[in-house]
Amino acid sequence: MRHYSYTVYADREMARRFDALRFGGPIGELLAEDQARVLCEYAGIRHGATVLDVGTGTGRAALTLAAAGARVTGVDASAEMLRVARERAADQNLAVTFAPGDAHALPFADRSFDVVVCLRVLMHTPGWRRCIGELCRVARTRVVLDYPALRSAAALHAAVRRVSAACGLPREAYRVLGDRAVRRELAVHGFAVRGVSRQFVMPIAVHKRIGSRGFTERFERGLAAAGLLRVFGSPVTVLAERCASS
Repeated sequence: MRHYSYTVYADREMARRFDALRFGGPIGELLAEDQARVLCEYAGIRHGATVLDVGTGTGRAALTLAAAGARVTGVDASAEMLRVARERAADQNLAVTFAPGDAHALPFADRSFDVVVCLRVLMHTPGWRRCIGELCRVARTRVVLDYPALRSAAALHAAVRRVSAACGLPREAYRVLGDRAVRRELAVHGFAVRGVSRQFVMPIAVHKRIGSRGFTERFERGLAAAGLLRVFGSPVTVLAERCASS
């Protein structure tokens, strides 16, 4: 049986509903806005810069970077997700190249892109270390990636999902990652972490259940002021740059 990260997102109905499920409602909109802000800051896009969006899904990150002036290629293992991404690009009149591709074996030469982006992928992919190796291999200068943090409330949520999946329930049993493990893997491939952004202390699912953007912003500001975001915030978005010696 193929890993759920391939089978779930190959479904046409899932592809059609994906953006509404992940980014619908006031908390989803806040998520999307914050993700776009951090992405543009970390990618450091210059007009004409080449960017690869790995696991592009419906193309949200790819379209954001294309609108900022980058020449973007988006790859994904799901033909149905790519179908939605192409429709969105056409609707927004943005020129993005979307193509099939697997994060474990990217069909590009070494250092083919100025920046490589990979969001909401490492948490689901079967071999996250191999994927990081591929991201670093095809990146010329920068890699931007994210993951749910091991030291966060997401770890409990992920554990519950793993148990549910083991019991046969339809759950995506995603993984959480430790900061040191990610840094070590990037270092193996000649990259050093230059920036870290953490999004929420309280689980996103809880914020979505409450459904109040105002509450979420006030509550998370308070937790950040108390120093909890820096320690327990998740998901984590990382900017890594190629070391001069590599």
